[in-house]
Amino acid sequence: MYRLLFRVVFRRMDPEKAHHLAFSWIRLAARVPIVRTFAAAVLAPRFKALRTEALGRRMHGPFGLAAGFDKNAVAIDGMAMLGFDHVEIGTVTGRAQPGNPKKRLFRLVEDRALINRMGFNNDGSAAVAARLAAREAVFRTTVGVNIGKTKVVPESEAAGDYVTSTEALASHADYLVVNVSSPNTPGLRNLQATEHLRPLLTAVREAADRTVTDRHVPLLVKIAPDLADEDVDAVADLAVELGLDGIIATNTTIAREGLGLRSDPRTVAETGGLSGAPVKDRSLEVLRRLYARVGDRLTLVGVGGITTAEDAWQRILAGATLVQGYSAFIYEGPFWMRRLHKGLAERLADSPYATLAEAVGAEHRKVTA
Repeated sequence: MYRLLFRVVFRRMDPEKAHHLAFSWIRLAARVPIVRTFAAAVLAPRFKALRTEALGRRMHGPFGLAAGFDKNAVAIDGMAMLGFDHVEIGTVTGRAQPGNPKKRLFRLVEDRALINRMGFNNDGSAAVAARLAAREAVFRTTVGVNIGKTKVVPESEAAGDYVTSTEALASHADYLVVNVSSPNTPGLRNLQATEHLRPLLTAVREAADRTVTDRHVPLLVKIAPDLADEDVDAVADLAVELGLDGIIATNTTIAREGLGLRSDPRTVAETGGLSGAPVKDRSLEVLRRLYARVGDRLTLVGVGGITTAEDAWQRILAGATLVQGYSAFIYEGPFWMRRLHKGLAERLADSPYATLAEAVGAEHRKVTA
């Protein structure tokens, strides 16, 4: 039924308008007790075998919503209702900003992909912090907060901008993510170079510790799939050196390899970050390289092109403790998480591993053995 709805309604709409319409339905459903209870029972069955411990949190499972869908923390319970085991909000910037001019979101349906150049449109760290502070949680879910640089802030002042967001949001975050890998903010990816990344991450870590004194707020960095292998290694080494808690691999790509011949060339030529199925192979390569470099010293989060339970299972075997998705949700609909959890539970049951934790990185251990 969702596929029919997508073809008849959503596919004919501007992608950003369709997103806001679906988002409104999810938020509305989560506000009605009987509706959200029924929806959660149908869409979010829990499998004890998938219970996951990561970043100091116990979660129903390993699969979460990637940043970019709920930019302003307005539908956390709605996404938990649909079965996401954790929800990463944002990207949130120090100051509110409208993002890039529209049209800025494009579908490549035949390739199960999206191109976006949203440009971190969000309400700003102060407004999002106030919303999180006022939130009365309906579902117990882990909430990550993804922070980025305000567009008008120069690169030389980026650390201060991230600190502003950290000071506002750290107390409301189960974990924090420093996003230096979106291709849609000029100069942002330059911050992935270790000479810029070291002082930035150090400043954010210090701000989080200064702001939240009664617990440790896990800190992760999100990197691009377009980094050269030696740069992936450098970021991994830096993360270990600084005592970060994890790395998210990966963000969207500026490359266009892997796209089928059926996609409209005009859409393929649009600038912005490509997400979805075409990113899968490179994201998996980066994840494997990271795990080979850091092993179990960091929590790795696999994201990029995950559509099926098999995709998620391969990320776990490659070293991901947690996995995330976003683009596939647009194409698969509200039953996506139900299918994914069921498939993951089946693969775990058919594997030689007693728990998901045992499966994390098993592919690397097998190769090295």
